[in-house]
Amino acid sequence: MLLGVAGSAVVVVRFTGLIQDLPDPGRLEQIELPEQSVIYDRTGTIELARFGEFNREVVGFDQIPPVLVDATTAVEDKTFWENSGFDPLGIAAAGVDALRGRTRGASTITQQLVRQRLLSEDGSAQTQVSFERKIREIVQSIRLTQAFPGEDGKQRIMAAYLNQNYYGNESYGVKAAAKGYFGVELEDLTLAQAAILAALPQAPSSYDLVANAVEECLDAVQAEDVACTESRLVVPDDTKIVERRNLVLDLMEADRTPLTGDTLTAADFDAARSEPVVLAPQAKPAWKASHFVWQVRRELTARLCPDAETCPVVERGGLTITSTLDLELQVIAEKWVKAATIVPHASNPRAAARALGLTYEPWMRNLRNKTLRNGALVALDYQTGEVIAYVGSADYNASRATKRFQPRFDVLADGWRQPGSAFKPIVYATGIDARQITAASMFMDVVTDFGRYVPTDADNLERGPVRVRDALRFSLNIPAVKALAVIGNDRVQATAEDMGIAFRDGTVDAGLSFALGVEEVLPVDLVRAYGTLANGGRLTDRTTILTVTDGSGRALLSEADRAEPRQVLDRGAAAIVTDILAGNTDPRQNPYWGEFRIRDDGRRRPATLKTGTNNDARDLSAYGYIAAPNANERAAGEYALAVGAWNGNSDNSLVSTAADPLFSIQVTTYVWQGFLQEATAGWSINRFTVPDGLAQAAVDPWTGLRASGGRAVDELFLDGTTPGGSLGAEVCGEAVLAVAGFERDHEAWMQADRGWLARAARGAGVRGGPMRTPTSYFYNGAYTPYGRSWGAVIGGACGSPSPSASIDPCVPPSGSPDPSASPWVPCPSPSESLASPSDSAPPSLEPTPTPAPEPTPTPPPEPTPTPPPEPTPTPAPS
Repeated sequence: MLLGVAGSAVVVVRFTGLIQDLPDPGRLEQIELPEQSVIYDRTGTIELARFGEFNREVVGFDQIPPVLVDATTAVEDKTFWENSGFDPLGIAAAGVDALRGRTRGASTITQQLVRQRLLSEDGSAQTQVSFERKIREIVQSIRLTQAFPGEDGKQRIMAAYLNQNYYGNESYGVKAAAKGYFGVELEDLTLAQAAILAALPQAPSSYDLVANAVEECLDAVQAEDVACTESRLVVPDDTKIVERRNLVLDLMEADRTPLTGDTLTAADFDAARSEPVVLAPQAKPAWKASHFVWQVRRELTARLCPDAETCPVVERGGLTITSTLDLELQVIAEKWVKAATIVPHASNPRAAARALGLTYEPWMRNLRNKTLRNGALVALDYQTGEVIAYVGSADYNASRATKRFQPRFDVLADGWRQPGSAFKPIVYATGIDARQITAASMFMDVVTDFGRYVPTDADNLERGPVRVRDALRFSLNIPAVKALAVIGNDRVQATAEDMGIAFRDGTVDAGLSFALGVEEVLPVDLVRAYGTLANGGRLTDRTTILTVTDGSGRALLSEADRAEPRQVLDRGAAAIVTDILAGNTDPRQNPYWGEFRIRDDGRRRPATLKTGTNNDARDLSAYGYIAAPNANERAAGEYALAVGAWNGNSDNSLVSTAADPLFSIQVTTYVWQGFLQEATAGWSINRFTVPDGLAQAAVDPWTGLRASGGRAVDELFLDGTTPGGSLGAEVCGEAVLAVAGFERDHEAWMQADRGWLARAARGAGVRGGPMRTPTSYFYNGAYTPYGRSWGAVIGGACGSPSPSASIDPCVPPSGSPDPSASPWVPCPSPSESLASPSDSAPPSLEPTPTPAPEPTPTPPPEPTPTPPPEPTPTPAPS
């Protein structure tokens, strides 16, 4: 008995402590106007934006149309008119759903209102997520219902809720929302408009109708690239907020209309579900880096109120936000995005380029007759996760829009796009990390039927034996597909998600074409994944915010609140992929992509680069990163930059024609290079480092097996994955495939390989196979770093030319009538990405749609008339 009394006393004391400082419920109808919040750049001195110029009009319950009240109770609190402030059955059901992994809210309208207005004097409790806070919230909701009893009390609570709510787009209160979004008074709202307003309070920043809207042309006849003379803002039917509006309508139709009763028919609901969400004309805010500002607001809500239906601390305003944005680099980013989108189509493109401080270059001129109209770029510090520059479209403040160019739509964070070949590093990194493949693993670059799926390389050549290093660096498609078959789709998807990539709808169903980047991702996620490679396999949380303080100076967020980076990929695997990709900005290793090296005062800055051109050339992209600065260099304002650039059209339409194709190497690489070269000018030049524990071994340049005399290249390996054996002098032809690579495990691969072996025995240029593609030495007729040979696969005991040192095989002899007669000797290893960053200074060539290779330390190769772009082929069903 004594213990029971003591226990009861403790409970009473604890309960009393929880509720003793709750505000007076009678303050319910004292509406407070929020204060302005200001966002600054990372220096804390340059204002980017301020939000909170509010015009809230408080309305009484009798001014609110019944259909809006019914819509609100249908989606937020179906027992509102009967409950005592909280819904115990709803809480129990939410708890069961949480145990089943389907977390959902269970707060009544009264609880939401209490959380916003009546939970604490200073608002600090509104961002707490705890059992105690929930108890306080329920107790205060009961007190509020008791303070405002009966139907009149419920009406006053409902009116206070609808007046208090934030609806996005600087709209506080339902009357401001109706005017701001639709330009109408409350009594003129349609059923569909009432339903979508009721849907907004769950996530007003994400569901913001203006942020989700696109401009729709109303001209009777509109050319694709002519600005509309008349247009309107429309929220697309496939957005989350329109889907939620339709959910509200479904709930209302299912007998949740206590005020409107049976006045609404099934036809009314059907019409509302099909009604387009058309917005009133909107004034553009005078912001700098507008898309970035929206990202700051989105992050504020997510971090300050992670589990709440609304975020009062943001909605109340009075915040000072120091962001991560470097305004100087932001201006550079905006300039280079416009160089590829605005300049080529200006009435005077030369003057438009000059206004940006640029020269009107041939690559810009090449775009003048193309249909590409939009672009984006993001640069983040991969060691800190801080977003340094962010351009979500070519010109947020453009006064006119076309179908191809929607200025306010943020492609980086909201545009699901196919990365194309830019996804290949994730595939290979997964396999190296899992020790299923190495950078030396051999795949036969031979057109193969994978089961009604027959991919080809972009240039339709068949190179035979290639190692992973060369396959990734030169973006060969067939080896990537074979690598995925070895590694497995599920493993690649899991690794990609670990690296920060989300896939549309969370599913991957592309089969083996997954290797070629056909699954849609968000560009900002892919940049983060590249940053993970750069950061030694460590994933950092992306952030736009350094610090946040409230009106009293109290810190709400700081750099100390960030999570520690997470190791999601083996450090050595990340370093190996980095070493491969770094060769793409070194003309000695890749004379095609090497054109886009980053230079500073005559020196080459080590950087990785991978491009992507998706199916039908709708999305063009370039991703890469530079080596990280040391502590002193960081203090001087340098960053560990990972940069992603995208070009395409807002409506996902084609950017060129089949007769005149356009590839990322002709557009987006120039944007990527231009930004990085200007942004990093004067910075220290650092090399990528190789972590301890990696092994280096000399391997055969074709098979990837340990070299045993003759030609050899150096390769990096995770500990324990160095190849143990080498080919004997008597091993050649198909027998090589029984020892090297993975071909022997797949009969369909071997069948295709046998056909190629027969053709390759006759030399280069012999066509055959399912796509009538020709045999070729690696890389092509103009650039053969290992000579005009396929090594032991077509040679050795099977018969090959005798080595001779009198002719340099790294360059095809001019006018040789028989390519197979060319002798070969060992050439230097192609892996020079860890060499001195000083450039060999080959002269720059004029970039064209088919760029010729730059001179290399060996005699210059003959230019090829059609060097390979690297689009992803349209995959057949897999």
